[in-house]
Amino acid sequence: MNKITIGARGSKLSQAYVSKVKSLILENSKDTDIHIKTIKTSGDIHQNIKISEIGGKNLFCKEIEENLIENNIDIAVHSLKDMESVEHKDLIIGAFIKRNDPRDTLVSKKIKKLSELNSNITIGSSSRRRELQLKRINKKISVVNLRGNIDTRIQKVEEKKLDAIILAAAGIKSLKLENKISFIFETNEILPAVGQGIIAVQCRKDDKLIIDIIKKINDRETSLCAKAERKMLQTIGGDCETAVGGLAEIYNNNLKLKAQLFSDLGDESFEYELTGRDVDASHVGKAVGEKLLSLAGKKFKKK
Repeated sequence: MNKITIGARGSKLSQAYVSKVKSLILENSKDTDIHIKTIKTSGDIHQNIKISEIGGKNLFCKEIEENLIENNIDIAVHSLKDMESVEHKDLIIGAFIKRNDPRDTLVSKKIKKLSELNSNITIGSSSRRRELQLKRINKKISVVNLRGNIDTRIQKVEEKKLDAIILAAAGIKSLKLENKISFIFETNEILPAVGQGIIAVQCRKDDKLIIDIIKKINDRETSLCAKAERKMLQTIGGDCETAVGGLAEIYNNNLKLKAQLFSDLGDESFEYELTGRDVDASHVGKAVGEKLLSLAGKKFKKK
């Protein structure tokens, strides 16, 4: 029997993702015993500080990846949008779980449709991308920094401390909190973060046993979309402060990648869309990234 330890954050959402991965592994690899190890990350510890002020996206992955490298766990489960676009040299993402809803949602007691987003509204979000996208809908909207787990953020709305918050649909749906959603932004209104709605299953590059086990749960279309989106992000040199959105979709073996990049000042938006063969996902991602850099010119400084 194969004994496997999965490492992940302790939040309800992370544990929901772990349960999904565990179930898929057991469905495809019967002779397996799985143990769960909860790991507290820097992002969990420093919840009252802006992500950009304490070290960037890898805040939610760094400690988990360290446990993986040190052989304390065999598999790491992440929300793909929390991961750096360039992986550690000793690690690989061995599987991408079939994508959940990639869109963003609005949770509010008082706002029920897009047209009600006006200048008297205060919205909580820790994402610079979401803030700038909201201001394109109405530049007078007030956006305040808000971090914490989903329950904590929703509570701010319940207690009427905020008019609304923006959350990823995938997270809300995974926790079966759909009744909290006021409405879902279509992707032409708010383009989601790269990798949003995708669970990434990571392992050591030299662990052939684990690679063979988790490749059975990989979703081909999701992996190709992830490859295109992440290559675009890597090409522009995106980090935690980069206001960028990207979404790839596959139709009839063709992959369409739409991306949006904001200038460093946040006052301009550059958008580009490209379609290519799905097997050329990485090439499509690179081409879109290069085009965004070209469109932005000196108004965006590559990190």
